[in-house]
Amino acid sequence: MDDLLLNYRQLGDIFDTFSMGVMVVGPDRKIISLNHSAEIITGYNESDLRGKTCSQVLLDSLCGGECQYQDAVESGRQAGSVDFEVSDRSKGKHNITRIVSPIYGPDQIPAGCIEIFQDHTVFKDLLERVRHDDRRLKIILDNLDIGVLTVDRGGHITFFNNRAETITGFNRGNVLGKSCSMIFGKTSAHDMLLFEETIADGQARSTGEGEIKTRDGQAIPIRANYMALKNEDGRIVGGLATISDLSLKYQFNSEIRGRYTFYDMVGKDPAMQKIFEIVPVVAASDATILIEGPTGTGKDVLAKVIHNASKRSKKALVKVNCAALPDNLLESEMFGYVKGAFTGAEKDKPGRFQEADRGSIFLDEIGDLPLSLQAKLLRVLEDREFYPLGSRKTTTVDVRIISATNQNLEQLVREKRFREDLFYRLNVMRLDLPSLKDRRGDIPLLISHILKRLCATRNTAVEKISNDALEVLLNYDYPGNVRELENILEHALIVCQGKIIERNHLPLSLQGGPPSRLPAPEKPAFEKEIEYSEKTLILDALQKYNWNKGKTASALDMNRSTLWRKMKKYNISN
Repeated sequence: MDDLLLNYRQLGDIFDTFSMGVMVVGPDRKIISLNHSAEIITGYNESDLRGKTCSQVLLDSLCGGECQYQDAVESGRQAGSVDFEVSDRSKGKHNITRIVSPIYGPDQIPAGCIEIFQDHTVFKDLLERVRHDDRRLKIILDNLDIGVLTVDRGGHITFFNNRAETITGFNRGNVLGKSCSMIFGKTSAHDMLLFEETIADGQARSTGEGEIKTRDGQAIPIRANYMALKNEDGRIVGGLATISDLSLKYQFNSEIRGRYTFYDMVGKDPAMQKIFEIVPVVAASDATILIEGPTGTGKDVLAKVIHNASKRSKKALVKVNCAALPDNLLESEMFGYVKGAFTGAEKDKPGRFQEADRGSIFLDEIGDLPLSLQAKLLRVLEDREFYPLGSRKTTTVDVRIISATNQNLEQLVREKRFREDLFYRLNVMRLDLPSLKDRRGDIPLLISHILKRLCATRNTAVEKISNDALEVLLNYDYPGNVRELENILEHALIVCQGKIIERNHLPLSLQGGPPSRLPAPEKPAFEKEIEYSEKTLILDALQKYNWNKGKTASALDMNRSTLWRKMKKYNISN
């Protein structure tokens, strides 16, 4: 447990970059560490507080007079946040945003707590002085690590700072003069209403956790604050909104507790959008779910998202990999056994179904379940009861069953390798996850999402991917799907020592022949003639197939990456 908590000290260095304080507390509520930002916010040095019970020194000054750790552990809730005003040891007032999340060990035993807090006092004072036409302060706002946008009374964007560009993916040139609904969109109607009310009556407002859609269509969690802008006469001439990206909080939650949410799955492909639309409806019911899709497409993540969005989220999601356990152990693992059921069974042992009681059970690789156990599983589905191994009494459970497979269960049924009646009971709601090569348009979105998470958890800062490396990533077929893409990016982050991921940072199997760095000699005349003919051939084919690169590459008998490279070489664009 101590090693686990000490690992969280490294997070303090990450959050120092954002001027956010981090405090790690043990299960006995004794303070283990504070980062530099936490020292500045609290007015204490880490050496002053290390080993002391947090309630003795910080309960009123930093925690708002209330400890949420025990309540969070007992309720099993996710990380929570609250805004309040506190006084430091020199009686100075501070506006604090505080996020509290319990830390759990591998066995799900509470190991302590991590608290993240940010002081908004200086920023709030700055906003109080902002005027609609104050150019000097807008220069300052442009360099803050929080998104800022201003609008006129009609809601048209008049200012959009650098951080807002980073969060939303929109370039200020694309949004200035446009309605702010372009940023908030239909999913943030409540935020739009708050902003309009603030401009109307001049009263500052704050929103809880909301979301916006980025330019690429990715939903990201945010917290927003709104205030009215006034001219020198005190007349309201517009409004100002601040946007805080909460993605890091959700990624923390996913890493610490496996509490995956909708923000952990991204995609704008129509097949993924259909899944995103139906999952909230499915999660709210108790229907049995079957998830099909190739290996590495995220079936386990989708199962966790469904469980965590359901009314069973406070109870366990128990995973059973039907392909990983030997047949002779699978029954006892799933259904448990009683004392004396076999040699070595010295006491009763509950199975996975009993552990999942009032929660959910995830049966991964269900297509590999032996026929002998399929009948027993069918009874659980029909009657919610079963016999533990060696028992003469039935055990009743209240369990939601989510199953997944990378095989075609209908084909297995035709081959008599899977029970038809079990298939129909599992196939109440079926979700099909497409392979990554069938939704190539999502690859840039996934790269951005995965890199953001990996950089946050590995204390790494990468600013971009070179065009050469991106060409490789966009044209690879990914037989291992999203999981393989994540492994490739993690490999690149480990190898990359700078701010830009280059082609040579990718795994060797993807690199191919590295581009020559020597100056190219003058081409003979016949080579120029060949290149002219090739360029003409490619242009004619592109026009014939309406610039469809897949059909063009097929017609020219070359792969997409070769076509893309030649278009770049000959400066061909639509």
